[in-house]
Amino acid sequence: MTESSQEPPQAPQAPPELAISEQVAVYQREFPNVDPQVETIVSTLSRLSRRMTVAYGRHLNDLGISSADWEVLKALIVAGAPYRLGPGELAKRIGLTPAAMTHRVDRMATAGLVTRSRDESNRVRVNIELTELGREKWLESMRMAAVFEESLLQDATPEERSELAGALGRMLRRVEDSQPDAQGRTDDLAPDDSER
Repeated sequence: MTESSQEPPQAPQAPPELAISEQVAVYQREFPNVDPQVETIVSTLSRLSRRMTVAYGRHLNDLGISSADWEVLKALIVAGAPYRLGPGELAKRIGLTPAAMTHRVDRMATAGLVTRSRDESNRVRVNIELTELGREKWLESMRMAAVFEESLLQDATPEERSELAGALGRMLRRVEDSQPDAQGRTDDLAPDDSER
């Protein structure tokens, strides 16, 4: 056989992912004390999170932005009009080092998503500001996410959605309370979410 007629080697295929019930059965076999109901919920949440992250990444890719870009756009939107923050505050809100934030802002400014300008009241200070293109990209990502998220919950009644939101909010708070390095992300939950 000549070299040109040989097929290139195929990358090994990952085995198909077990169904959640099969995965839980394996866990029970190996660790009989596992609560199958709890493990089913936690495994489903974990898999759902991974799949949603992939879907959101594809939506953002279709818009020509990355998840990292979206985090910066979101932080500027959350800051409110005029959608402007200093680089240090922006880095703190996103959880990046100032050097990493500078690199990200450089890339986003080149893409026209943000601008960098001197603060009028303090010429030493620099502001990062959302551009119209950046705002449009963020709004379009939100439109795409809203359609996707509504489709995920299409079969849930308003009461079920409320119960689910409350239960997930309580779970999130427990994780963040027990894992100090996971803190900082509950500020976006309404105080009464944990009371449901």
